[in-house]
Amino acid sequence: MRFLFYTHSLVSDWNHGNAHFLRGIMRALNARGHRTLALEPADGWSRQNLIADRGEAALEDFAAAFPDLASRSYDSGFDHEAALAEADVVVVHEWTDPSLVARIGAHRARGGRYLLLFHDTHHRAVSAGEQIAGMALDGYDAVLAFGEALRERYLAAGWGRQVFTWHEAADTTVFRPVPEILPQSDLIWVGNWGDDERSAELERFLIAPAEALRLSTTVHGVRYPEAALDRLAQAGIAYRGWLPNAQVPLAFARHRVTVHVPRRPYVEALPGIPTIRPFEALACGLPLISAPWDDAEGLFAPGDMRMARDGIEMAHHLRELLHDPDAAAEQVRAGLRTIRERHSCDHRADQLLDILSGLTAPRQQEAVA
Repeated sequence: MRFLFYTHSLVSDWNHGNAHFLRGIMRALNARGHRTLALEPADGWSRQNLIADRGEAALEDFAAAFPDLASRSYDSGFDHEAALAEADVVVVHEWTDPSLVARIGAHRARGGRYLLLFHDTHHRAVSAGEQIAGMALDGYDAVLAFGEALRERYLAAGWGRQVFTWHEAADTTVFRPVPEILPQSDLIWVGNWGDDERSAELERFLIAPAEALRLSTTVHGVRYPEAALDRLAQAGIAYRGWLPNAQVPLAFARHRVTVHVPRRPYVEALPGIPTIRPFEALACGLPLISAPWDDAEGLFAPGDMRMARDGIEMAHHLRELLHDPDAAAEQVRAGLRTIRERHSCDHRADQLLDILSGLTAPRQQEAVA
């Protein structure tokens, strides 16, 4: 089948986590003999910020890291109808401009001979519901929601004909252990500061424990305000800025442990959605300690990661994993096993194909009519 993905960006992962997952899904589909293409706006926010931060060369770095992935940018004059006519499956991400979401849905409703899915990987459905409510989804065959709580929100609001839970996962073609690199530092955190959605939590579960334990700590990410940068420096934490996602496994390998600090909207309103970072860390064989979140869907098994209820417990777990090699090794084995058995992009590609197989018959009947 020919898959067309409308995404905010494939080439830029600057403050854009969905690019991680989409790259892995496209690779998994390609490996199964399908053809994939991503379309992204030429003036997309993530893409433009990446260029401003690292220059045009960053786009070339993407091509070098992912030579097997095809992406095209579009502007206001792009012929979307021609692109849609070449597809068997079209997946439209929720950061796509609402007018284009509506245009694609109208094209499908007029008899487009492809399956059309809307893909939501954000918390706007609960934090800014009016934005999702304004999306014209009548022409879409189904919605893919990256958590059961989000799926239930769509169903309750009547958004979309059918809604499926489709979690993110680790691209294990990229995220895997690198045993030939020996750890040089203690703690690493890869994540963006964001919009004050976890500022207090980062202080409590990352900065303060690292400072108290005097850990050699590295932070990668973007959108850190000056006050946050000053606080990191005060705590003796090295801030290294944006890191291309394809290079994160190498950075993980140079450290002994990592932490997960979820954003507040997921903890409070969308339980069961860990976002993609824990999947990636576990896939790299790195011991993981998480700030509180509710694994409501049982995505992980006991022992895959440790949960810290507060900063004191976070410091306790950090100290133990850094000083007990056997405990750290056992957690690594458990986390890797769960990723390899349940949470790779290969698993999600198979799930997507299963979803599509259930949608095929209505599409064929409609086409005949």
